[in-house]
Amino acid sequence: MTSIALVTGSSRGLGRNTALSIARRGGDVILTYRSGAAEAQRVVQEIQALGRLAVAIPLDVADVGTFAGFAAQVRAALQDTWGRDTFDHLVNNAGHGAMASFADTTVADFDALFNVHVKGVFFLTQALLPLIADGGRIVNLSSGLTRVSFPGFSAYSAAKGAVEILSVYLAKELGSRGIAVNTVAPGAIETDFLGGAVRDMPDLNQQFASMTALGRVGVPDDIGPMIASLLTAEHRWVTAQRIEVSGGQVI
Repeated sequence: MTSIALVTGSSRGLGRNTALSIARRGGDVILTYRSGAAEAQRVVQEIQALGRLAVAIPLDVADVGTFAGFAAQVRAALQDTWGRDTFDHLVNNAGHGAMASFADTTVADFDALFNVHVKGVFFLTQALLPLIADGGRIVNLSSGLTRVSFPGFSAYSAAKGAVEILSVYLAKELGSRGIAVNTVAPGAIETDFLGGAVRDMPDLNQQFASMTALGRVGVPDDIGPMIASLLTAEHRWVTAQRIEVSGGQVI
């Protein structure tokens, strides 16, 4: 049976690359997007061009009150497109960044980060749990900034640290269903994260590159294929792990 993965925030960036990497490995994909409907449909078309099935469903991971309705939409899409009641893999990728010193971080900034990266991941996974097949996989996205510090990311990194602990607890509690749960922690990546700062600001790009053993910052193709590989049967015995994909950042 073809596997189905749900990838949040997959209209752009790492989510898009992950969705396409899954499709290239023969999987089908449910994409989510917050505002980029046209971009999401283009990813759907790219996946279909690879001979795989895909649908896109809107989702704001900061709005917990919409999760029950979203789960109902996923259930309907599974029936309509695949004739199934469950999907196999959940990749909690959707998120955003905010850079401010600890002293300057506002309550609004803090709440926005934790609502998306912690509360959203926690309760979205909970809402989708009845739809995840036994023996499935959950991958939560963290950051290399939970292992090393970089000024300006105290709130963001604290949120990602919470996700890493949550992943360990999910791995324990869902293990009886054969569901493996892991965290993938990218290093600095050339995407539109923080408005494309790492991608578009040469000085910042070089600063992060100088911290990396392989001598450059990452690109989406360094991350998406790795996540896709983690969903395969070859990694069935890997669970409760934090896997950093950073090119050897600050070692």
